[in-house]
Amino acid sequence: MKDGLGREIDYLRISLTDKCNLRCGYCMPSDGIQHMDHSEVLSLEEMGRLVRIMTGLGIKRVRLTGGEPLVRRGVMDSIRMLKSEYGIGNISMTSNWIMLAEKYTGRYGGMDDIQSECSVAEGLKRAGLSDINISLDTLDPETCLRLTGLNGVDAVIKGIDAAVLAGLDVKLNCVPVKDINDREITELMDFAGERGLTVRFIELMPIGCGTRYKGVPTAELIAMIEMKYGKASRMEADPSEIKGPAVYYSFEGYRGRAGFISPLSHSFCEECCRVRLTCAGYLKLCLQYPDGADLKTPMRRGATDSELEDMIRSAIMKKPAAHSFGRMDADYDKRKMVEIGG
Repeated sequence: MKDGLGREIDYLRISLTDKCNLRCGYCMPSDGIQHMDHSEVLSLEEMGRLVRIMTGLGIKRVRLTGGEPLVRRGVMDSIRMLKSEYGIGNISMTSNWIMLAEKYTGRYGGMDDIQSECSVAEGLKRAGLSDINISLDTLDPETCLRLTGLNGVDAVIKGIDAAVLAGLDVKLNCVPVKDINDREITELMDFAGERGLTVRFIELMPIGCGTRYKGVPTAELIAMIEMKYGKASRMEADPSEIKGPAVYYSFEGYRGRAGFISPLSHSFCEECCRVRLTCAGYLKLCLQYPDGADLKTPMRRGATDSELEDMIRSAIMKKPAAHSFGRMDADYDKRKMVEIGG
């Protein structure tokens, strides 16, 4: 499935919920948001129907996001459904760390094949999850409280370790914020390196609450890291990895690598292959713009699969060429990041 510029669209990010158990300042206001009523959120069956249609159009990868996807009841069943019924070979998730080490007994859904008690992370693996990106913005208790609203550093470590132990492919995501966690970059790299993991630094997107903070450009981060570890060298893409927006670097004195996702300083829009489905059933074409297509309303009014397919094709043909973050006259989606989907 190609968009109007000939880009192959094969990657779908699905927001399962607009609820989250953290209050990260760049994503959600400290007092939260007005959550959608349960009836307004796509059911798992509705989500599955749209995924089935979109796999027929060429979608091959699905990433589950939120809010926090693990607070959505039935998340285990949704993973199993995507894998076994719709043939999605690569199912991934972006999550925080709070619930990963908790005990799983089937209370999130009816997975008959999970008989024994295990961690939530292991339940995800058994259900068919391939990999997970875990938010890790800080290892300092005070900074954690300031950034997320929760002093949960011990839970951070337990959640990450549980995901590793479960056999999931784990990457750590950090959003450096000026004067908040930007002096902890090499500490986070040390933590990742000790566990054989990769940490990826993501430039702060000026969306919703993110406009109240100042991010750190990739070039500045690399210079900061070089002061401790020595010269940076860009690494060739690993052919065994699914291509994504991250660019990886090695450093002379560091065993491992660090990734950088730089939507502002090094736009990767020319190769963008993704669209988003919000938990409200809205097909979103670009993170910045509000453009897209409401699929829930026509679906609930009886639209056929063929009609929904035409709506999806028509919307994707209008996918913007690139974002225009930083332009004063640019059009922006006014919703908070937690409402859009991570």
